[in-house]
Amino acid sequence: MSQDINDKIDICALDDIADPGSKEFVIGEGQGAWYGFVVRKDGDVYAYANTCPHTGAMLNWAPDRFLTKAGDRIMCGVHGAIFDIETGYCEMGPCQGQALKDVPVTVKDDRVLVADPTGKD
Repeated sequence: MSQDINDKIDICALDDIADPGSKEFVIGEGQGAWYGFVVRKDGDVYAYANTCPHTGAMLNWAPDRFLTKAGDRIMCGVHGAIFDIETGYCEMGPCQGQALKDVPVTVKDDRVLVADPTGKD
């Protein structure tokens, strides 16, 4: 990952994410690392912190695996909470009514870029 001229963090090429699909990313290293993921659905891209609002655990159940089998929702691999892809809102599970922390994301020149969620930009 690298910074572009607009102080966004370059996560990956758009083609690196299936549609629907997801990809995890890490900003920083060690104890200061920040974990997130991007989801692509119907040509749009969404980004969230990789943290369940219920337990604080990471959501993915395997590398880059955040979606339900049907690929239509985000699912917490720890307790099965179901989240809407477009809003991050929890529709079912122990954190129902809560939402994932979203991260501003853009696609520029077929690259997926996110705002620095660590507050260092």
